[in-house]
Amino acid sequence: MAAGVLLVAGVVALAITAASVLALVFIALLIAAGVGPVTDRMRNRLPTGRAGTILLIYAGLFALIVVTALFVLPVLGEEAGRVVAKLPSTFADAEAWAAQLKPDVLSTAVQALVGAGQHALSAFSTSTTDAEAVIQFGIVAGEAVIAVATVLALAFFWMLERARLQRYVMAFVSEPRRAPLRERWNAAEVRLGQWVRGQLILMGSIGVAAGIAYSLLGVPSALLLAVVAGILEVIPILGPILGAIPALLVAATVSPELAGLVALVYLGLQIAEGYILVPIVMRNAVGLSPFLILFSVLVGAAAGGIVGALLAVPVAATLEIVLERFQEREEPIAIDPTAARGEVESENLESDDAVPLEASA
Repeated sequence: MAAGVLLVAGVVALAITAASVLALVFIALLIAAGVGPVTDRMRNRLPTGRAGTILLIYAGLFALIVVTALFVLPVLGEEAGRVVAKLPSTFADAEAWAAQLKPDVLSTAVQALVGAGQHALSAFSTSTTDAEAVIQFGIVAGEAVIAVATVLALAFFWMLERARLQRYVMAFVSEPRRAPLRERWNAAEVRLGQWVRGQLILMGSIGVAAGIAYSLLGVPSALLLAVVAGILEVIPILGPILGAIPALLVAATVSPELAGLVALVYLGLQIAEGYILVPIVMRNAVGLSPFLILFSVLVGAAAGGIVGALLAVPVAATLEIVLERFQEREEPIAIDPTAARGEVESENLESDDAVPLEASA
């Protein structure tokens, strides 16, 4: 008993210590689950084998990254530079506009908010020198490249060795339990793949819709703002709010009225997403109730920040599939025991009343 407790405690301690590694592994599993069906369809049509098909998909992804880096990133960088250059004058105009607001309580609150933004901008611009900024950017970029390469390598070997790894795990399970375990395993991967593809659809939809709306309204740097809105859409709950902030700041450089229009448009986009896109796209992807989704996101954010919030929903969906195995029973549990007992008693009364009728007949 003591050895089992020590073993469990050791596994938990190891998991906590290697939390960042486990997060990378889980992201790799998400990518493999999302790309797996595409790989299978391509493998059936191409004589390249599984490994060759996966490498072909990776080559296409690498080509997309190169094209983005050569043609899209310079444009986004120029737009970001223009936005940053306009921020000081934007804050000055916003401060003058806030001073004219009525009532005075609203004016004071808006001025305090603008002052906090000015302080954050000045602190960011003076906290590091150009050399320090280049070094920090190089370190962050190097860590990001290593993380991406690690995730892609893990996803590649998982898709390549999935069947063999599944058989290896099944060898530790008794014969009667292998079929249910394999069924749950496959169901979890299917759900994770559906979640990944659903998120990509939502991100693309919000990015395209935001880009069209910003362009029609005449918001500067519409392409950059649309890309930011689409990328941040992947973060549950906080993502839409974070995606709206840059658009509001840029629109405020033109006029407060444009910022108000951008706020209304973004609110409309989020309402359309919440009531139309999410039910259609994610209805069968995760299968979790809204309460469990919100609860899992809050727990994930408290435990792991943005990364924890991002991975919370697929982790919760996987755990639900595992727990469903323990809920299987021939007779479902009644929602209200009192009501269920009343239904049984009424059925018994009806059957008792029916006996004299049959006897008299």
